[in-house]
Amino acid sequence: MNVDQNPHNVSCPNCGDGELRSFYRAPSVPTNSVLLLESEHEARTFQLGDIDLGFCATCGFTSNCAFEPALIEHSDRYEPTQAFSPTFNEYHRRLAAELIEQHDLHDKLVVEIGCGNGEFIAMLCEMGPNRGIGYDPSHSPERGPEPMPAGLTFVVDFYSEIHREAGGDFVVCKMTLEHIHQTGEFIAMIRRTVPDDATVFLQVPNASAVFGELAFWDVYYEHCSYFSPGSLAQVFRQNGFTIDQLETTYGGLYLSVIARPAAGPAPAMLPLERDVDETAQLVSRFEREATAAVSAWRDRFAAWTAAGRRVVLWGGGSKAVSFITTLGLTDEILGAVDINPRKVGYFLAGSAHRVLAPAELTSLEPDVVVVMNAVYEEEIRTQCHDELGIEPEIVCL
Repeated sequence: MNVDQNPHNVSCPNCGDGELRSFYRAPSVPTNSVLLLESEHEARTFQLGDIDLGFCATCGFTSNCAFEPALIEHSDRYEPTQAFSPTFNEYHRRLAAELIEQHDLHDKLVVEIGCGNGEFIAMLCEMGPNRGIGYDPSHSPERGPEPMPAGLTFVVDFYSEIHREAGGDFVVCKMTLEHIHQTGEFIAMIRRTVPDDATVFLQVPNASAVFGELAFWDVYYEHCSYFSPGSLAQVFRQNGFTIDQLETTYGGLYLSVIARPAAGPAPAMLPLERDVDETAQLVSRFEREATAAVSAWRDRFAAWTAAGRRVVLWGGGSKAVSFITTLGLTDEILGAVDINPRKVGYFLAGSAHRVLAPAELTSLEPDVVVVMNAVYEEEIRTQCHDELGIEPEIVCL
């Protein structure tokens, strides 16, 4: 199906000008993929929803047109942290240090929208030092940072205009906007709540990498919004911000923007913003070739099964749930390994595969480990070889 066909007759929730046109569908997928599910039955019978991606040729934004916010659970069962990975922690601390130096974050008030368990705002408060307020309806005090930096508090709630009195010198919103369906309205709300002299740092997954790499496993229900650099910059510009910096980071997987409330004429667009035509081409390729990519992976698992090879996934989060669901994997894999001990022993939504501790691989003796994120390949390879004493074939998505 060409992206210029099958209009939804729905205005783009990002720019408000374009019309969303369907190009990829995934029916009946789990509506949450990082909840701690205690039983196989609960995992197998978990609530399902539909994905119907629509592309806006005006700003380059992609939205799940079938998204229903009421199907998402926000509770302390939500466990998305990557903080048990040395690779990710190194990146996180480096990012925190760069932001502190770049924006002179010392004895300032930092506000984080969608703080999760609070690891990043804790770094900013500790390393500054700074005071902080983190907002997240899924925040669990039991899984919060230890030790808790002085002057850091958490509000177990959605960030909204009722919290505008909190102010904030530096406002952080990391890996949250992709979960928001009406992105234009959300950024407009942030503009109404932040002080005129505040700086906003926002980070989202890079949809250009998802579509360009045919990464169908990075399309899942919680992510209802997919940003190219241009569409991310445009939603800020249209809602009263000036863009100071726009870049890709973490191996091209993330997009980051630094913005300030606008004062005076808007500056010229940054080169990275001029990408609508390029994004349209990536979306068209994803539309044409994603099905073949899915088939190729199914064939690969069928060959491993026929050869009697024992296979595990490494990464028990959203990518694994989407990958397994899309391929329809059952007995082809033994389970999904995760270094987060909080996940071990729980079950993946939809397929009910068990989340395994890395130490369990010494007895399972897998022949193949399929890594859900290539950024962690060396970390995983080292753990397999040096810590676990196993030599499986390592295959990265």
